[in-house]
Amino acid sequence: MKVTIIGAGNMARGIGTRVLAGGNDVELVARNKAAAQELADELGATVGDQVSGDAVVLAVPYPAAAEVIAEHGDGLRGKVVVDITNPVDWATFEGLVTPADSSAAEEIAKLLPQGTPVVKAFNTTFATTLSSGEVAGQTLDVLLAGDDADAKATVASFVEAGGLRPLDVGPLRRARQLEQLGFLNMAAQEPLGAGFASALKFHW
Repeated sequence: MKVTIIGAGNMARGIGTRVLAGGNDVELVARNKAAAQELADELGATVGDQVSGDAVVLAVPYPAAAEVIAEHGDGLRGKVVVDITNPVDWATFEGLVTPADSSAAEEIAKLLPQGTPVVKAFNTTFATTLSSGEVAGQTLDVLLAGDDADAKATVASFVEAGGLRPLDVGPLRRARQLEQLGFLNMAAQEPLGAGFASALKFHW
């Protein structure tokens, strides 16, 4: 499988590392071509101008998502779009900027070509932990939300191949809770002194 990652930052590095570790291909697409090429050389990925992967990971901040979708437009049709964003209000760091009855994932879904499935994933994992694939010897859990079962299965396949544990938490509206959880996870880092090297783990 080829996974296109839009972005060339730390989350692109972490997710790209795991996708490649699972034997899948990674294509990086970013406006900063130099940064994309540098990361591609580091990871052993390729750089593209247009999305060509079976799945497309939006590894950009939430405010940039609308612009990315507008730029790539119809090229996203028929792809599985993975939203990893946490729509934090960075001005106050007191909550999220999305409506209470929606989520970043649901708002992104409204902007995509009709029928394009969206899966929420990776928003509760940190970049450094993704690069290593574990914390304290524990496999990372990647929580998935989406309305399309086949799309979630596609994401789960490259998550699991990369040495992580995919957990399906329900329909796309569950992204509302995942984004609140992602915010809590970030907010807890300073009081815990975890340095963004912690992980959320489910045991049963």
